[in-house]
Amino acid sequence: MHTHTPNHSTEKIDHLYTLIEENKDPLYRLAYSFVKNRDEALDIVQDTICKAITSIDSVRKPEFLKSWLYRIAINSAHNSLRKTRRIVSMDMSILENVRHHSDKNRDQIFDVRQALEKLDLKYKTVIILRFFEDMTLESVAEILDIPVSTVKTRLYRGLQKLKIDLQEVENLEKSIK
Repeated sequence: MHTHTPNHSTEKIDHLYTLIEENKDPLYRLAYSFVKNRDEALDIVQDTICKAITSIDSVRKPEFLKSWLYRIAINSAHNSLRKTRRIVSMDMSILENVRHHSDKNRDQIFDVRQALEKLDLKYKTVIILRFFEDMTLESVAEILDIPVSTVKTRLYRGLQKLKIDLQEVENLEKSIK
């Protein structure tokens, strides 16, 4: 006969604390990718940790703990964006070493950032996880709890929408010149 002991819960919490410690920087970067504000990103990480600790017992399989933690962070970031209901400008730090690029490259990077801000959250989330956080399609699917095929579709559609927005920017620039 097998009975649950408080030890199972303690092991989960210990594992969670270790996971939080190992992932606090990536969780902050992820939050910052959405809100572009240091204080808001820190609030999101704090909210993520609180929610994770209070609902740790809902995790059935320890191997999904990391994905579950990232999902909480993404949901917290989405909630933060909904609460503020504002357009957030992308921070220069998202794409590294921008000042080392030529003026033309800097303009292109700015155009990409501007276009990314206009995307629906479902597309933006997949693009941020895939390209800014350098996650595999499988990891993105696991974190968002959606099939890999859905990740691929959202990624494709998001990139298509980015391309359209960038073409609009280029056409506008040509008409000004």
